[in-house]
Amino acid sequence: MSDNRRSKTVTQGVQRSPNRALLRAVGFGDGDFDKPIVGVANAHSTVTPCNMGIGGLAARAEAALKKAGAMPQMFGTITISDGISMGTEGMKYSLVSREVIADSIETVCSGQSMDGVLALGGCDKNMPGAMIAIARMNIPAIFVYGGTIKPGHYQGRDLTIVSAFEAVGEYTAHKIDEHDLLEIERRACPGAGSCGGMFTANTMSSIFEAMGMSLPYSSTMANEDEEKAVSAEQSAEVLVNAIKKQILPQQILTRKAFENAIAVAMAVGGSTNAVLHLLAIAHAMKVPLTIDDFETIRARVPVLCDIKPSGRYVATDLHVAGGIPQVMKILLAHGVLHGDALTISGQTVAEVLKELPQQPRQDYGLQGRYPLGQDVIRPWNNPMYAQGHLAILKGNLSPEGSVAKITGFKLVKITGPARVFESEETCMEAILAQKIKPGDIVVIRYEGPKGGPGMREMLSPTSTLVGAGLGDSVGLITDGRFSGGTYGMVVGHVAPEAAVGGNIALVQEGDSITIDADARLLQLNVPDEEIARRRKAWQPPAPRYTRGVLAKYARLVSSASLGAVTD
Repeated sequence: MSDNRRSKTVTQGVQRSPNRALLRAVGFGDGDFDKPIVGVANAHSTVTPCNMGIGGLAARAEAALKKAGAMPQMFGTITISDGISMGTEGMKYSLVSREVIADSIETVCSGQSMDGVLALGGCDKNMPGAMIAIARMNIPAIFVYGGTIKPGHYQGRDLTIVSAFEAVGEYTAHKIDEHDLLEIERRACPGAGSCGGMFTANTMSSIFEAMGMSLPYSSTMANEDEEKAVSAEQSAEVLVNAIKKQILPQQILTRKAFENAIAVAMAVGGSTNAVLHLLAIAHAMKVPLTIDDFETIRARVPVLCDIKPSGRYVATDLHVAGGIPQVMKILLAHGVLHGDALTISGQTVAEVLKELPQQPRQDYGLQGRYPLGQDVIRPWNNPMYAQGHLAILKGNLSPEGSVAKITGFKLVKITGPARVFESEETCMEAILAQKIKPGDIVVIRYEGPKGGPGMREMLSPTSTLVGAGLGDSVGLITDGRFSGGTYGMVVGHVAPEAAVGGNIALVQEGDSITIDADARLLQLNVPDEEIARRRKAWQPPAPRYTRGVLAKYARLVSSASLGAVTD
């Protein structure tokens, strides 16, 4: 048990106390008061397919905790479906929900003096929200991913949620008809689980496995498969052992763990949101980590996995091909992973990976689906890309940094005229009206952490551009975010944001802008004196919200370059 976390009336076995009376009412018996109390932070919800299968996993984990000698206490936390809220005002609440989830888990576990926590989550913000709370509390903890969704299928190709968004652009460009559009919508999400590519949910689950906060292989299991429930039970057993041995997050979530997480994010082709969330978790854990560290690690880690959105395969394919442990073993063998980092099991990363081969195997039983054998995980000497795909771009448009995903498109440099929009909605109107032309640089601003508020994801405009055939010829920059499903010549997290007077607020229609991924440059090609003149004339806009959670968030939130943290 953690020291001084439980009231003495409980831990010292006092025979009569109001504390014990209340605990008896929720199922404690005479022999249970000396057992560790473990919170089961359950993000079950029918709001989204990502979370609708979590309730059963929580029940299996709860039973396993009891069997292992702990007293579980189940409580709920929220979720927002990014995919359902995408392109609407509701998306402004998505990043906010990360903070609400973190605050709620911290509040319950600390308020109830719990000895440990098993957190279950599925949709994008469940995971970083839970890990921020775990870092703050520093009690033994494990994260159980709700699992990925299985792919949908139509006309011989795998479908994910991004397929549905891209189909809108294809329909607008008259590449598919209304029948195909509807069939893709009907088949894209066939059941429970988080979006199936290496989008934000699967990126964060992979990162947490790499950091040692989840069990090996758990991050790529499908929600609907029995092995996911078994893994939840095993996670409960490992957590009880960690409580007994007092294996704490501060021993696991070290600088080495964060470097491992970044390396794996690069190797699997993960979401741009990994930058934002890892910075926030590091802040909560008081581990020094900056946005520039991502660029440093990117330079030495290749992209090894051929996974959507810019690749061919989905997370369930990665699982069959060896999962995150196989990816980690390749990285470890080539000196870009810290093998001495601790995991929640008490083993080091190197010990966990000891029996795995240093090269990806071909005999994973994928031959029926892929006649030539698996090529989901590529060997070190034949990567998808020689360097990581998440680049940090700087320049006079983003002196604090911005994040670009630089794989999956043909051009790495583009200079063109700015097409300026003050919101996502006005940009979408222009795209659907076919007013965006090859060579344009779309600027969507006042969508940052404070300005949105909430830093909306721009999957609707980016996927519509891709579907319309403009993904390789149109650039897009924003102080908002991108979905993990986004790819193309796009740059997000531009900081400082427009709402605080960043230079993105000073861009005018027709200005020349350069995006250069090779040079890591995001530049407004306007003389300094003209920028200074515009700055003097600029006035901050009135807040879009003055009351409620969005107003509170806008007052508290930091720059995206710091992780958009609120404390």
